[in-house]
Amino acid sequence: MISFEKTQYIEEQQKYTEKVALEHIRPVARFFDDHEHEEPWDFINFIWNEGRKTLKILAPGEETFKEEYFMLQMHINEMISWGDMGFYMCLPYPSLGGTAITSTGTEGQKNRLIERFRGDKPTWTAMALTESHCGSDSSAIRARAVQDGDSWVLNGEKLFVTNARKSLIDSDGFLVVWATTDPAAGHKGIKPFLIEVGAPGVKITKLEDKLGLRSSDTAVVLLEDCRVPFENLLGGPEGTGFKGAMKTFDSARPVIAACGCGIARAALDFLKEKLAEEGVRIRYGLPRNLMTSLERDIVDMDAQLNAAWLLVIKSAWLVDQDKPNTVESSMAKAKVGDVATRITQKGVELMGALGYSKKTLVEKWMRDGRIIDIFEGTGEINRLVIARRILGYSGRELK
Repeated sequence: MISFEKTQYIEEQQKYTEKVALEHIRPVARFFDDHEHEEPWDFINFIWNEGRKTLKILAPGEETFKEEYFMLQMHINEMISWGDMGFYMCLPYPSLGGTAITSTGTEGQKNRLIERFRGDKPTWTAMALTESHCGSDSSAIRARAVQDGDSWVLNGEKLFVTNARKSLIDSDGFLVVWATTDPAAGHKGIKPFLIEVGAPGVKITKLEDKLGLRSSDTAVVLLEDCRVPFENLLGGPEGTGFKGAMKTFDSARPVIAACGCGIARAALDFLKEKLAEEGVRIRYGLPRNLMTSLERDIVDMDAQLNAAWLLVIKSAWLVDQDKPNTVESSMAKAKVGDVATRITQKGVELMGALGYSKKTLVEKWMRDGRIIDIFEGTGEINRLVIARRILGYSGRELK
């Protein structure tokens, strides 16, 4: 049965993560927001060399807290993102690419991932799915994979690849590329391929200048006759293909939702702190008609954030129970996308000129929070997924 109480272990891990956020993230968050494409190596090296000794969940293969592994991850992600979500994106950790490998790969491929993250230097993985003509409709990708002897040859261009530079240039990492082996087969022809550092024919052609999450890198990746060993087809010839991509999102969406809760809580905590400094006390428990307009705003933000977090907890609990969570993960992602945007915008509004200025991080949280409703499936797509599952419609019947 689902429990809403944190275990002592999660509580301890969360407190340590808060310490990391306060000491290693918040003091430099503004600098790296102002200096996009400069990487926070002090933070990265600290996590790799010291942080992972305590936060063992960041080290793949560590046998830690199996019963609530995903639940623990949600609490850690939320707290790091409370510090700064861009720094969460910089974590030397398998991330989305690693999720694709663990969701679709063979045991041998999963072991390769674990071994790669046991090296001496920070390592990353990335996943490349989006293309210029298709973002939400992942089944329409055109990047092509053709078998040539004992290899696959990949051609195409991928956009908005998070941590591509870190995975292919800054470390000995992996890039998971989704490509079609048979365009006529639609989504059934789509397969994931594991590209390693040094693979011929893969290059980064552009680093994006972004609205938010500016301490992380997002790149365009070009594949020109990129030759990949046959055994680097994730899951092998009988792998899950496009279903694996969807399974990846079922795990990834709660992760991003937890991060969005962290951003929203950062803005709300800061707003409450500033109000308290001015002697403004929020009178919880009063009937709404007796509250001030400001009190109603704060209470509403509290309620919406708590509701969003409970959806994250539900979807994480299902993962730990090895139960389907497609609907719940989409609900969490859609709800948090809306809540993070509303709370951070309201924070700027209530703080007035100070909120709009760069004297505080409030305006930054508003910019960072906007992405939650966009990547890993837009709010519209997640609502479509929810409707299809609840009403029993197929993708063809409800578009």
